[in-house]
Amino acid sequence: MSAPRQLRTHQRQLAGIVAAIASGATELRDILAAVTPGGGKSLLPVIAAAGLMQAGLIRRVCWVVPRDSLRQQAEEAFADPVWRAALGHAISVRAAENAPDPCRGLQGYVTTYQGIAAAPALHLAEFRREPTLLVVDEMHHLPALPEVDPVASRGPAADPEEDCAGAWSRALLPLLECAAVRLLLSGTLERADGRGILWLPYRGGIKARTREVDLDASGWAVIGYSRAQALAERAVLPVTFGALDGEASWRSEEGQELGPHRLSGFYPDETTRPALFTALRTGFAEALLREAFLAARALRSRRRRQRGLAPDEEAPGLGKLLVVAPDQATARHYLEVLRGWVPAEQAAVAVGLATSDSAGAPHLLAAFRLRPQPSILVTVAMAYEGLDAPEVAVVAALTHIRSRPWLEQMVARATRVDPAAGPYEAQRALVFHPDDPLFGRFRLRMETEQGTLARQPRPRRAHGVLPLWLREQLPPREGITPLQSNALALRFHTLAPGPDLAMKRPELEQAQDDLFEPPSVAERRLRGRIGEMVAAQAVEDEPMLQGPRPRLSGPGLYHRYNAILKRAMGNKARAQMTLMELEAALGWLERNRLSDHLHLVADDPRYAWTDRQRREWRPPQGRAGGRAAPRGVQATPAPDRKRRTS
Repeated sequence: MSAPRQLRTHQRQLAGIVAAIASGATELRDILAAVTPGGGKSLLPVIAAAGLMQAGLIRRVCWVVPRDSLRQQAEEAFADPVWRAALGHAISVRAAENAPDPCRGLQGYVTTYQGIAAAPALHLAEFRREPTLLVVDEMHHLPALPEVDPVASRGPAADPEEDCAGAWSRALLPLLECAAVRLLLSGTLERADGRGILWLPYRGGIKARTREVDLDASGWAVIGYSRAQALAERAVLPVTFGALDGEASWRSEEGQELGPHRLSGFYPDETTRPALFTALRTGFAEALLREAFLAARALRSRRRRQRGLAPDEEAPGLGKLLVVAPDQATARHYLEVLRGWVPAEQAAVAVGLATSDSAGAPHLLAAFRLRPQPSILVTVAMAYEGLDAPEVAVVAALTHIRSRPWLEQMVARATRVDPAAGPYEAQRALVFHPDDPLFGRFRLRMETEQGTLARQPRPRRAHGVLPLWLREQLPPREGITPLQSNALALRFHTLAPGPDLAMKRPELEQAQDDLFEPPSVAERRLRGRIGEMVAAQAVEDEPMLQGPRPRLSGPGLYHRYNAILKRAMGNKARAQMTLMELEAALGWLERNRLSDHLHLVADDPRYAWTDRQRREWRPPQGRAGGRAAPRGVQATPAPDRKRRTS
């Protein structure tokens, strides 16, 4: 099968693999496609089915998706007239329920994990009746089974996900064994709970207690399509993150009021998640929601002007806003807030709610994808994964989930190129989110890692591994009572492209030769820059310490400030910091004054006397050259001193 020129790199690779299978040049029957979210996985089953069916190797297609809302998109992929003409196929599939004859005279059907788990015998009978291409979408949802791979399946002792995802794996395993050809699709090869993925081959990882996907396994063809490749081919849009900082206060289970605590920080601590939980349900959430709403409104107004449309005229390609809420109750609150910002006559049409308990959610999702209205959609988990809505240009990430695969899927809702929105250069994805260190870690990992590991996870609370469909139905977290929160500062960060999918072991790969400077040189440069910034603050603050009082004893102010910075950075000296930690220290210094953090060295006897002096001393009032006391210092009168006479 000849691949049309419009195909992307990974799609051309698949076309070549299918041609090799069809010609008998290879006997492999397992194809793994690790495609960055938004990179165009939906066309891969069409390419594979067209080539294999033309060669007579298959007669049926079964496409399994994780959510019911994705079945219609699978149907549309096969029905697309452009690709039907380009690939020369006449295959049609239907969204099937668990009823006899799921194909109904067509060449295949689309079902869900839940559908197969509910009627495994029905689907197994279909596979035995005709040679079938099995397409498993978002394969990372299926955990490895102990009876198949005891090592890769290791996980927490009590895993609530085992009841559902484990049942999905057991129901799908016979279909994997009976399929003529298997096409496994995923945007990530790493599960949030650290387990391996069903059916994938693993080998020992280079790190202790880890295993990694064996990308060179015999009988497998692996296709990788990274975000860097997708950006180079203009298959996805660049992403700009709007990180909103804030502070929150809450009441603990014991009735103690805590806070205000900042959301931002370089390292998560015991206040990070309670502060985030509170912020998403109080004033901070509305502030972030307002920023996203205004950005989407400004984008739509600008595109209307560029196209000469009236202010209230609707048309495709104007851009839409997707709001991801932490739970259903909060989602309904966000809905009312957003409708209050829209003219009353437009509110019911322009803003929609799609959750598992909302009436007509599948129809609303379809309208959000295909029609100009609604232009704003509030959801919890229904629309985060696989939703093909190119008009989404702004995302409000008001969710507490910090799983990398989950967040990657959410961000990818805004990275699809909208053909109706003008040239590629004029489009960009904009994601607003709380500026907490957990989201910051996700952003860094998205830029620097390609997940392929299965590791033995650390013990975690059960709510961290619940499946999404169950998390969406849970009531708000018990134990703390949100009191209040507010937004502080908004920072923008453009995401770097990230790495390609490594096709060999990391230790066998050649060192990168395109770095601007070696790591040791970068470390020396950053350490020098940090020293300059500490010295600059010490010089600026030294005049506050001058006056008619005994001279300070012990280390100078520069060394005291170095000690404060060390405490703020986890009690780690600059000489011991990694490159990432040095960059974090530099960023901290850019946003903080060391004089505001004297409490960090209050327990150190070398600095306790100085701290006391700074709290109690103030230059005499009315004296020439007298200076104001430092911020937060209680002024005390200076002692009277008689001038000595000769």
